[in-house]
Amino acid sequence: MAMTVVELREAIKTLLRISPVKAAPDYKVLAEQESADFERYLISFKGSENDTIPAYLWVPRGQGPFPAVLVHHQHNGERHLGKSEVAGLAGDPLQAFGPALAREGFVVLAPDSICFEDRRPNRNGTIPDGDNDFFQHLNEMCYRLVRGSTLMQKVLDDANIAFSVLKNHPKVDKNRIGVLGHSYGGNTVIFQMGLNEEIAFGCSSGAACTYRQKMQMGTGLEMALVVPGFCQHYELTDLVKCAAPRSFLLVSATEDKYSFDADVVAAEARAVYAELQAADKLEHYRYEGGHALTEERFRDIINWMVKVAGEM
Repeated sequence: MAMTVVELREAIKTLLRISPVKAAPDYKVLAEQESADFERYLISFKGSENDTIPAYLWVPRGQGPFPAVLVHHQHNGERHLGKSEVAGLAGDPLQAFGPALAREGFVVLAPDSICFEDRRPNRNGTIPDGDNDFFQHLNEMCYRLVRGSTLMQKVLDDANIAFSVLKNHPKVDKNRIGVLGHSYGGNTVIFQMGLNEEIAFGCSSGAACTYRQKMQMGTGLEMALVVPGFCQHYELTDLVKCAAPRSFLLVSATEDKYSFDADVVAAEARAVYAELQAADKLEHYRYEGGHALTEERFRDIINWMVKVAGEM
């Protein structure tokens, strides 16, 4: 007998040992910058292991309440970039979702993931540290595996704390909080959207590819995706199913090995959405081209977020 969405979600949460956020986290404001459309704050808050998570927070002008988006940054082999790329201060300008969404009236939070930018063990800021950046990230995965944990558990526990920071912000509409990410960030979105039922909507770009397909093609697994035993019982598609019946956009491309079989993921998950009378809530935008975001995809993602939040 097939599991229900609720049963499937709880089973995967148990496997990953996801910890509930026990209390509303406080954050410290470290710096502030004003613009005509919004205020941008550099903040920090405590992660799941009492470590410090730096993040950028954008708050539009006005009283609110505003919809909100938690943005998970990409990877791209550039561990010296995290929140600053989402802020448009470094890296690819087509990753600068923070100011773009804030101009559309969203409160936006973009934290550094573990081992990126200011959460690297040996160097802070946006200057690369050569092989050290890679090996420290590898260590974070390996040390957790031998202790019986996973890097994904840490990534998701921190992501859920970040979500709670948004949820408890006085200018945020608690019923209209979404998540967004490309590539590594897109992986985080798929897991967090599936396992945190409080998230109202989400967009995962360049990440909807099954474990099965990746292993058949010889595509490397991002370190947080290494979860012992996961494929014995589950597939990435199951996480998308767990998002039902909430609004979810998958963005993929024909030559992108990291979203190669996104059409299969969408089709299989949509069957579960349909059972819940929500088939139209799971959308899939497929483009010609490779993994990197284009201006067309960037703008389409922004427009989708605005449309979905506006309809709630």
